[in-house]
Formats: sequence, C-alpha cells, structure tokens
Amino acid sequence: MHLTPTELERLTIFSAAELARRYLRLGIALSHPEAVAYLADELLTVARQDWTHSRIVAHAATLLRTDQVQPGVAHLLKTFSVEVAMAEGTKLVTVFDPIQPGPDDPVPGEVIAADGWIELNEGRPTTTIGVLNTGDRTIQVRSHAHFFEVNRALQFDRRAAYGMRLDRPSGGGMRFDPGIERQVTLVPYAGARRIHGFAGLVEGQADDTRNAALARATARGYLE
Repeated sequence: MHLTPTELERLTIFSAAELARRYLRLGIALSHPEAVAYLADELLTVARQDWTHSRIVAHAATLLRTDQVQPGVAHLLKTFSVEVAMAEGTKLVTVFDPIQPGPDDPVPGEVIAADGWIELNEGRPTTTIGVLNTGDRTIQVRSHAHFFEVNRALQFDRRAAYGMRLDRPSGGGMRFDPGIERQVTLVPYAGARRIHGFAGLVEGQADDTRNAALARATARGYLE
C-alpha cells in the first residue's frame, strides 16, 4: 500500500485523536496538541460525510468544553484551521474560538501581579547628579548602561557615576535633549560588578579596574 504525504498525515491525526478520545472517556483533560488532533479529526470526518461548510463550522464549537482541556488551552485555540476534502474539492475550514474559555481560565503567558507595591532597588544607596547635553542632538541612555561611559556630549560628574547605572526599571531609560540639564538618580551595579562593552573603558570588575578606567576615560576625552 502506497500512501501520499496527505494520507500519512491523516493517519497521524487519527491516531492522536483516538488517544484524545480515550483521555476524554477517562476524564483526563486534553493538552493543546491532543485538542487540536481531536478537533481536526472530527471536522475531517464530517466533511467526508458531505456536511456543508457552515454546518462543519457550527459543529466545531460543540466538540469540547473548557473543563475537558487543560488550563489555558482554550486561549491557545482562538483560531483553528484544517483542510478538508469535500465533494467540490479541498477547502480550508477556519473556526474561531472552538472552545469557549471559562471565567477563571488562565491566559498563557499572562503576568498576574501580586497586590501591593514593589519598591525598585529597595535599600540600595543612590546618587543624584545633574546632567547637561552639550551636543546638538537628543541622547537616550538605557537603564542598564554604565553611566560613567555614556556619550561624551553629556556633561556631568563622571567620577561620581563610576560603577553606577540609572535607577530605572529594566528596559527603561532617560532622554536628554540638547541644552537642557536634568537631574538623574543613579544606583550602583550589584552582583559581581563586572562591566564589559559600552565605551570599553572598564572591561572587567569595576572596583579592581577603577584607576585604569579613569585613565582611559581621560585619554579618550571623557574626563578632563
């Protein structure tokens, strides 16, 4: 017996769907692949029975309930498509929301914040300095940047900023417009305090390389 790739795929879907049916009989909630296989097998079967497109789509919404699938699966199946063989040829059947999520069904990837507030860098020492952009273009500095090594057009007490970064949430930053001085709050790097990249002034453990970094900064015009 020689089977085409489409026929082999159909057998794979059928095998996975049979496993899903067994789980349903045993009261085991279906995973996402099992739910997909079950839905696909059902729609492929009724299409071979010459059901109309509208009837197939309506049927899809009756096959699985939220309590029959694992938490979050209903949200992962917002749209579902399968190519079915009908009397007039192959058609793509697309179903929207075949499984209606329950009111307490979690959304995969959803972030659920705890009650209350989280203080950023709580208990960490901070330093506030004035920064003036002496250039002619806006400069942006991200929260992770070693402030000592930022653009030379920014004028501030660089020695005070050594080993420090902006006291801002990860991914945030500050914008410095030309000729406008801003007050910024800095916080020391934590952990091993190894700093690499940026302007290449440190390239190592911040405390051990401070003198060498200051010398490089002076030689390259970051410090007077």
